[in-house]
Amino acid sequence: MNMAPEFDPTADNQRLYRDALGCFATGVTIVTIPSPTGPIGMTANSFSSISLDPPLVLWCPAKNSQRYPFFAAAQYFAIHVLRDDQKDLALEFARRSDGFETVNWSPDLNGVPLLDDCLARFECRQYAAHDGGDHTIVVGQVTNVALNSGSPLLFSQRDWGNFAPFK
Repeated sequence: MNMAPEFDPTADNQRLYRDALGCFATGVTIVTIPSPTGPIGMTANSFSSISLDPPLVLWCPAKNSQRYPFFAAAQYFAIHVLRDDQKDLALEFARRSDGFETVNWSPDLNGVPLLDDCLARFECRQYAAHDGGDHTIVVGQVTNVALNSGSPLLFSQRDWGNFAPFK
């Protein structure tokens, strides 16, 4: 297999750069926080584990998002890993921050909205935040986990899919 032409990841090549990044399939999450005006959610695929001891995860909100100031300042948040049948929920929270009427949820002791139905949920306390160019790298210390069965919703090459293991 021949490699495609190489390019510099400059502003002129931003679409190509995004396409190259999109070759890495990611899971899809919804991150939720409390706010003075009510619960807020955001769809994100920039999620990763960092450490088992202590239990740390990260996610990266975009600085150009209207929701960014709320998420960057949140001391407590929850990351919900979506199942392969939850694409519509992912799209809802990608479009708007207040799509909670489309899903069952309840607040935790810190007021963080917890979605009742997802593949996995990580309740977190902000551990650190680092500049990451046009994003902020938010590190959360996981304080509680919920785990369900199912297959994850995946996003790759500007499209949605699911995981099918090799047989």
